[in-house]
Parts: sequence; C-alpha cells; structure tokens
Amino acid sequence: MEEVERLAAEDPVVIFTKSSCCICHTIETLIRGFGANITVYQLDQLQNGREMERALKRLGRKPSVPSVFIGNELVGGSNEIMSLNVRGKLKPMLIEANAIWV
Repeated sequence: MEEVERLAAEDPVVIFTKSSCCICHTIETLIRGFGANITVYQLDQLQNGREMERALKRLGRKPSVPSVFIGNELVGGSNEIMSLNVRGKLKPMLIEANAIWV
C-alpha cells in the first residue's frame, strides 16, 4: 500500500489502470480532455502490479481499476469520476490540484 500512496503523491493526477480495461481508457481520455497531464500506471505491465492491485483493493477499490487519485486523494473509479463530471465538479477539482490551469 505504501507504493501506491507514494506514486499517488508524486503527481496531481494519477490513475491506476490495466491495458485491457476500456473504461480505464475512457476515464483517461475524459481527464486529458480538460488539458490535465496525468500519470498512468498499468498494473498488468508492472512487475509489482499484482501487489499494487491488492493494495488498491485494501483501500476499498472494487474493482481495483480504474483508481483515480487527484491531489493525492483517492477519488474513486469510473462511477465517481463520471458523476463528478456530470455535476460540474471534476474540473474545479483538477484546478485545485494544479493539474490544469485556466
């Protein structure tokens, strides 16, 4: 879990995904659409990916991907990100985390 938390703290937006997850790609595209520079870790491509996936599950993420951290805070997965976007709260969250500038 320490590795996940360390990586999440390194950049304003960090997403843990799997290369085969189409909804993960959709969430990445949505956030990039705001102009955010995101860091993506594909768990199935990392040597310690399974360990990191278990850590995400311990943090309450089921399914484990996508797991989105904004401003070092675990925001959630696709449902939470889409809900924030529909309610107009995603962009302000990205601005507050210094992931985008307006």
